[in-house]
Amino acid sequence: MRYPDFLPKHGTIGFIAPSFGCTTEPYRSLFLEAQTLFKYKGFQVELGPNCYQDVGIGKSNTPQACGDEINEYMTRKDIDVIISCGGGETMCEDLDYVDFKQLKKAEPKWFMGLSDNTNLTFLLPTLCDTAAIYGPCAGAFGMKPWHPSIEDAYRLLRGKQLEFTGYDLWEKESAKSPEDPFVPYNVTEPKVLTTWTYDKKQKWTQTQETVKMEGRLLGGCLDILATLCGTRFDKVERFNRRYEKDGVLWILESCDLNPLDIRRAMWQLQHAGWFDNAKGFLIGRPYCGMDPVMGMDAHQAVLEVLKTYHVPVVLDFDLGHLPPAIPMITGAMAQVEVKGNDSKITYKLK
Repeated sequence: MRYPDFLPKHGTIGFIAPSFGCTTEPYRSLFLEAQTLFKYKGFQVELGPNCYQDVGIGKSNTPQACGDEINEYMTRKDIDVIISCGGGETMCEDLDYVDFKQLKKAEPKWFMGLSDNTNLTFLLPTLCDTAAIYGPCAGAFGMKPWHPSIEDAYRLLRGKQLEFTGYDLWEKESAKSPEDPFVPYNVTEPKVLTTWTYDKKQKWTQTQETVKMEGRLLGGCLDILATLCGTRFDKVERFNRRYEKDGVLWILESCDLNPLDIRRAMWQLQHAGWFDNAKGFLIGRPYCGMDPVMGMDAHQAVLEVLKTYHVPVVLDFDLGHLPPAIPMITGAMAQVEVKGNDSKITYKLK
């Protein structure tokens, strides 16, 4: 696995829009504020040509224009790290124009983004053996003040921190608006982790005891992963073979999927063999999957599939579309420790 250099002092941050750009409020104001803040901290910023575009379907521009932007910025030697402008809907269409062979040969560079950006944060490690960061998009850095999770993401980009703990509260409903775009996360809900594992009698059971797991981190937004599964970009079997001794810690969260959608997506990945080398699962809070459908909730949607692997499963982890989220280095080795509602993740860049 290749690990990029971290953002140096006075380094350059590149912003690109492979999914949505920053054209509407509150996203435009937040993006502008994020640029101002990074410049105040002494960094240079470089804006890709699609950052303020809104002519694509489900993203900033045409698939080719977005793919060209990815190829250029990921290989430019004058840019140290790249942060995506935002999520969206159809970033998968960019992939036909992304030169992954070129990206694999080029010097590795950190790319960070969430949601639709799974198309890169998942494919960079599986196609290019290059680690990436499943973390906040550009606008999140414009909030005032920063939530600790944003500070964590920043410190990770700088290479100042490789161990992170979870957060006590999470945001059920955002307080941001076009009139007040800079408000921080509206954290009102207590975090409740649910950890399942097999006890000494090999009984599948919920536990409050300390659970430890270790493996190579992989995953992202389930909506995107299910779309990639079975395409020519699906090289998970090869990844599992390459890192068989390490095993995989899967991080999975969802955006638009209801519990039945989640169940079908999990079944699909299971039968495609993606989870064959699993050492554990960290399941984020589902954005649209909280309410049961036909008697099935989001927890049931994943547990019946995952309990067959006899590895720990942690539900409602600090991950995904309902912030805050721990920044995740996809491709990296990770040690995870969970006890009750407390969690800690430590990355090893090897």
